[in-house]
Amino acid sequence: MFQERVGGEPHTARFSKSPGEQGSTRLSLPWLAFLLILLAVVAMLLRREAQTSQWQARELSGYAATLRYHVAPGPADPILFPAHGPFDQRMGYADIPAFAERLHARGFEISEQSRQNDALRAHMARGWSAPYAEKTQAGLAVLDCRREPLHSFHYPYRHFEHFESVPPVVVQTLLFIENRDLLDPDRPAMNPAVDWLRFTRAVLRQLGNRIDADIDTHGGSTLATQIEKYRHSPGGITHDAREKLRQMVSASVRAYQRGAVTLPARRQLVLDYLNTVPLSAAPRHGEVHGLGDGLWVWFGADFERAMAALASAGVEAPDPAARALALRQAVALMIAHRRPSWYLAQGRLELERATDAHLRLLAAAGIIDADWRDEALRQTLVFRDMAKDPPLQPATASKGNTAVRTRLAGLLGTSLYRLDRLDAEAITTLDGKLQDGVSDYLGRLTDPTFARSQELMGERLLQPATLGDVRYSFTLLESTAQGNLVRVQTDTTQQPLDINEGSKLELGSTAKLRVLATYLELVAELHERLAALEPAALKVTEVSPRDSLGRWAVQYLSGPNDHSLEAMLEAAMERRFSASPNEQFFTGGGVHRFNNFNRKDDTRQPTLREAMQASINLPFVRLLQEVVRHTLAQGPGGTARLLEDRFDPRREAYLAQFADREGQAFLRRFWRKTDARTPEELRAMPLDGLRPGAERLAAVFRYLEPAASPDALGVFLSAHLGAQAPSTARVAVLHERFAPESMDLPDRGYVARVHPLELWLVAYRLQHPNATLGEAIAASAAERQAVYRWLFRTQAKDAQDTRIYTMLEVEAFLEIHRRWTRLGYPFGHLVPSLATALGSSGDRPAALAELMGIIVNGGIRQPPHRISDLRFAQGTPWETALAPTAAAGEQVMVPAVARALKQALSEVVETGTARRLAGSFQSTTGADLSPGGKTGTGDNRVVVKGRGGLALNRTATFVFYLGPRHFGSVTAYVVGSNAADHRFTSGLPVQILRSMAPVLMAHLDGGSESGCPREP
Repeated sequence: MFQERVGGEPHTARFSKSPGEQGSTRLSLPWLAFLLILLAVVAMLLRREAQTSQWQARELSGYAATLRYHVAPGPADPILFPAHGPFDQRMGYADIPAFAERLHARGFEISEQSRQNDALRAHMARGWSAPYAEKTQAGLAVLDCRREPLHSFHYPYRHFEHFESVPPVVVQTLLFIENRDLLDPDRPAMNPAVDWLRFTRAVLRQLGNRIDADIDTHGGSTLATQIEKYRHSPGGITHDAREKLRQMVSASVRAYQRGAVTLPARRQLVLDYLNTVPLSAAPRHGEVHGLGDGLWVWFGADFERAMAALASAGVEAPDPAARALALRQAVALMIAHRRPSWYLAQGRLELERATDAHLRLLAAAGIIDADWRDEALRQTLVFRDMAKDPPLQPATASKGNTAVRTRLAGLLGTSLYRLDRLDAEAITTLDGKLQDGVSDYLGRLTDPTFARSQELMGERLLQPATLGDVRYSFTLLESTAQGNLVRVQTDTTQQPLDINEGSKLELGSTAKLRVLATYLELVAELHERLAALEPAALKVTEVSPRDSLGRWAVQYLSGPNDHSLEAMLEAAMERRFSASPNEQFFTGGGVHRFNNFNRKDDTRQPTLREAMQASINLPFVRLLQEVVRHTLAQGPGGTARLLEDRFDPRREAYLAQFADREGQAFLRRFWRKTDARTPEELRAMPLDGLRPGAERLAAVFRYLEPAASPDALGVFLSAHLGAQAPSTARVAVLHERFAPESMDLPDRGYVARVHPLELWLVAYRLQHPNATLGEAIAASAAERQAVYRWLFRTQAKDAQDTRIYTMLEVEAFLEIHRRWTRLGYPFGHLVPSLATALGSSGDRPAALAELMGIIVNGGIRQPPHRISDLRFAQGTPWETALAPTAAAGEQVMVPAVARALKQALSEVVETGTARRLAGSFQSTTGADLSPGGKTGTGDNRVVVKGRGGLALNRTATFVFYLGPRHFGSVTAYVVGSNAADHRFTSGLPVQILRSMAPVLMAHLDGGSESGCPREP
């Protein structure tokens, strides 16, 4: 109220004068009291909730119980996956959709997947982490066909198994530094994700920092939100307040996923933190997580010993110095987590000082006694020398599971390092026991006593002095309804390279099997085309004079023979080919001679069946020549006729192709010769080896220096000829005569006695010093044709025919390569030479085994499988399992051809080069284990002018089948100059397979305990 004057008298004015207004004033006092009491009650309730978390426990545990998932067959739709977070990325959870897509494109399909209920998907859609029991140690597990472990990667490597295994002083130290009230037993329902007092202080500091930047802004993180941060936040850091809120909500729901009482969950938080806290990354080791790995990686400390020393707290320590050092190292790593990349690298001195300070605080808090503190302060942090003593884990992976891991890494598009850290399980088709047995057997072959006991010593076998040089590889597959399953894949190299699949070896006569398969396929095609024709139509069938195979087919079907395909294939195997080496073969652009391994065969004219059994070379060289000529005769427009008709207009096009191809070959050779040369060196190169002469020198100089004056030419000639240099008048004549426009490139090269393309390339590189080989090839198209202009003259028909045949042979080998590729040949081209019949194009043991599988499967190419089941994120809301897609094999070979080849291979064992294997595999159950196969020996060396030169490698291979289901290959090889000291042949792998029979029979015998479980 206030006073005012009315009529000179003071008057007191009031805000309310009516009775109603006066009553309102009296009622406001109770309302104010009520509000104050209400605020007090709310404050008390909030304080009580902050202390007990009873409401949070009730509501959040109920909410968490609604978030459910289960695994069911087939793909889930819809399903959500984590989008970020170091933990989710390292475990592979965020990449499961991409993995599944890649695997689907490579023949896999989802067989099982987690089903997330609507509540869980809604929870994740809000950006919150899914609550489940997260794994603190995981990694790739590889199992064999019996579900026995082949490879088990556990990351981190060292960890605490359970909460009780953590020394109390470690727990107390961690809580003192990070979250002191976390394990308060008087607060059973406590929410470990939020410390309201610390959180409030942190908020106030953040607000204060906006006013005054000097105000410190310590965070309010708890152990639970820290774990949430480094596992699931983008980049493992808190970007903003929204991300902090996400961490708090996610960690709160996770804490109550098992009910309202959280003490077990809080203990698990301590355990999880100690096992997974990120501690930077170390050279040659990678990321470091957890206290156990941190102690070993950064300090070289033995985790078990360190924890045993720390567990002696409260009693007389047997080694106080060791206990003190272990504590100092553990405290240092707990501090380092705040800035691990700094503290564990450049900030080590600062880490020492911070560790000293914390040790004093621990003693002041009564966690350690004064003696322990003082001893710990006397210790220093000695970091591992990463160069001299890198933190490498021992590698124990066998070659079989290394091949599986390499294949799996390729399927997923990731590295082996990352693959091992995925939360994944791969069930393979490998027979672990058999794999170990074969690996052990092959490993013992370096022991002379063992090798002798296996009858592997002798001429054309092993020699005691060089046993250690020889390496071995072995592959065994089983044909099943699910495809060809790899049961054994091993070698003795102890290197990541898998010789079965990652090599290109000359495997000698095993190429004869591919040649024979192509030949019999052509016979089957001729039968299909000609067998239905009437005799009169057969007589008028046009056959190229060079097509001896087509002519034989017409003659066979025109005669009184059994016209069935099987009979014709039998007859084709009985055809005879000369084994004489006294013939020159024009092939691969040159003239070649071939020899037989056994000179006694030189005078023979064996049937193909006999040549296959004895592995005689020349019949197969001639057989491949017949295949090439037949392929040419079947080419579009009958390209073989180009050699018969000199006026065929297509000849010029083939000659142009030859000129271009040959010119490019020379240009590439000259490019290597002129590479990394200075301009002065380039100018001197065409003069090397030239007999000094004014005309030759002038021809080169005027081409390389087209703008040079006569005086410059005179100086050049004087420098090279001295007193023999021509006169000034002669120099002027030479300058005019050899001007760039007065002579074309071929003539200039002839005068200079230099290959024209070399001269052109030197000039080109002088004018374009930064040009690439591809640019030089493109720029030289006209010059390459000009250099071979003589070839287009009609009077040069013989020379033309050889060049045209070279190009036609290349085309024929392209078609042969297409056929070989359908049968599993692994490389992108064949050497266009008849030497391919003897292995010059190379092969792989695994590819030969695949060809054997096609033969065993009746001409059906089944996909090879090493992985039968692949499971990601087992036990999580995004568990996904994939398996190979059920697919029918592809019929790539006529069944009758497969049967004919299988019969020929069985005869190689019965009476041929692998006869020592006959009778070696006898089943006790009556199963048919009759073997067949093909031997091959490769001796790859550089030969100079007919003399043996540098040895590159020596190989001996036997590709085989054992009974109706199993097939594979065994190879012995030596790489490097030591190969020249070895004389073993394919008899060595045959004898190895024979001696290994007892090891293999445990898998092959067919008993209830043998082999891998059969799929229904």
